[in-house]
Amino acid sequence: MKPWPASSVKQGLRSSLYLLGLTYQGFGLILVAFSLLALAWQEDVRGFALGAVLGLGLGRLLQVLGHPEVQPRRAEVFASVALLWVLVPALGAVPYWLSGGLPYLDALFEAVSGFTTTGATILADFSQFGRALFLWRSFTQWMGGIGIVVLFLVVFPQLQVAGRQAFFAESTGIEKEKLTPRLRHTAQAVLQVYVALTALGILAYWGAGVPFFEALANALTTTPAGGFSPNPQSFAQYTPLAQWLGSLFMFLAGVNFLLQYRLIFGREVKPVLRDAEFRAYTFLVVLASALLALYLYTHHLYGVEASLRHAFFQVISIVTTTGFASVDFAQWVVPAQAILVALMFVGGSAGSGAGGIKVVRWLLLFGLLRREITRTLHPQAVLPLRLGQRVVSEEALRQVSVFIFLYTVLFGAGVMVLTLLEGDFVVAFTASAQAIGNIGPGLGAVGPMASYADLHPLSKGVLILQMWAGRIEILPVVLLFSPELWRRLR
Repeated sequence: MKPWPASSVKQGLRSSLYLLGLTYQGFGLILVAFSLLALAWQEDVRGFALGAVLGLGLGRLLQVLGHPEVQPRRAEVFASVALLWVLVPALGAVPYWLSGGLPYLDALFEAVSGFTTTGATILADFSQFGRALFLWRSFTQWMGGIGIVVLFLVVFPQLQVAGRQAFFAESTGIEKEKLTPRLRHTAQAVLQVYVALTALGILAYWGAGVPFFEALANALTTTPAGGFSPNPQSFAQYTPLAQWLGSLFMFLAGVNFLLQYRLIFGREVKPVLRDAEFRAYTFLVVLASALLALYLYTHHLYGVEASLRHAFFQVISIVTTTGFASVDFAQWVVPAQAILVALMFVGGSAGSGAGGIKVVRWLLLFGLLRREITRTLHPQAVLPLRLGQRVVSEEALRQVSVFIFLYTVLFGAGVMVLTLLEGDFVVAFTASAQAIGNIGPGLGAVGPMASYADLHPLSKGVLILQMWAGRIEILPVVLLFSPELWRRLR
């Protein structure tokens, strides 16, 4: 393989440094705002202040070392995105560490869980955080859900080429659909839907009897399918109406934001109804919820309305990888829990706030399986695979296959390591599944009303790695640890 010219590698790295520097400065400014908020609420400001200084200082240094207009190589962009999703949570952990009194590993766990929209919490005592820290906790999920690069593409148009390539590297493995000719306009369209859903969520929760601060914090973590709540009992403490509304907004959080943009701002209904992924996603949610509700009702756990409410809430919460809980489902009987565990491996729609494998990948995988079975019977047949009206390229199919393979390997490795460390297979299996799928709650000691505080430090490290890899869809992380990349960058 022909090596890259040293000058090209150096220039590409400068572009990546510029992206990292600008992002750090942006978060430094955000932390300044949270410092002022903590002062106004008479809470500990040290963590936010130190984070602001580090963000602004290191960001400026990286920006000076970088350059915005150099076109980086593909490998450099993927590596930059992987590093970005490490460095930003490392900065975001400072308030938890200094103001929240958490050990830095626990603070990093909480920050990674926030930015990756996982929702697995290290907090065992919610009284140790003030309002500023809880709002920061929710805001990290709101920023992480839309994507750090998407958010900064809207705010900083000077990202240009590096930002454009990083946009596609931040979410890999499927073919992208551009809504507008200019990528920045596409990012703005996504952000409009994102902000609109968040605002509606705040008003809806508040109107359903949720205290305003909790309505704000919960809405900030519903739209990104995050799941952090300032209430230690999640949605179990809220009214049935608030739980039904939570189901609705979580469902919308799992729908492709570009489809919602067309529906809301373009009044285009047909693209939504014809979208194969949306139809499959809706069918799955309705079917799984109906089956779970039937099981809960027939086994006398709840009445009709409560069975439907908890079934729809928990199915949507798990499928969209949000992780809210309307009830402690870790106390349910095993068959009901098994339905939710199976749904941990589905995920929401591509282009939404949801994590996981994604419905579209399962559609393509089943389509590929069906095609190979047919090809076995008819070896000479030409069988293009279609998703709706579109023919899917072989490159996209290859990427889907690679992604699911890597996803399975990383999940299995996590289960084995956690089982050895924790001595509990149920905890290991569900903790690994939720971490790589960015879901939040597991079962047993890591159930929806419990925390991850008592896990072994190495277990926390494994889960941090899985949350990180799951959020940026594994490939950038694999590339970052690839010897081939570092040989090229020497």
